[in-house]
Amino acid sequence: MAAKLRKGDKVVVLSGRDKGKEGTIASVDPKAGKAVVDGVNMAIRHTRQSQTSQGGRLPKALPIDLSNLALLDSNGKATRVGFREEDGKKVRFAKTTGETV
Repeated sequence: MAAKLRKGDKVVVLSGRDKGKEGTIASVDPKAGKAVVDGVNMAIRHTRQSQTSQGGRLPKALPIDLSNLALLDSNGKATRVGFREEDGKKVRFAKTTGETV
């Protein structure tokens, strides 16, 4: 199945603690159905100091379920993603505006 949301997409959170927050997808795990979004679903992780890095309490973005994310269209609104064929290639498009993503 083709991926509706990919790395680098601008998304908005639909439900949960961070509802309404916007961010960019940093990574996607299609097998688990989760994505890491910059600045969303943050948690404090305690890390030990090493020679290369300073230790302490560091904020880290945790994975969020793909069903709780929606793509942002050119108007800045949440939209669903559809697929269509253009010039023999399968492309994603925003359902609200009809523009290719």
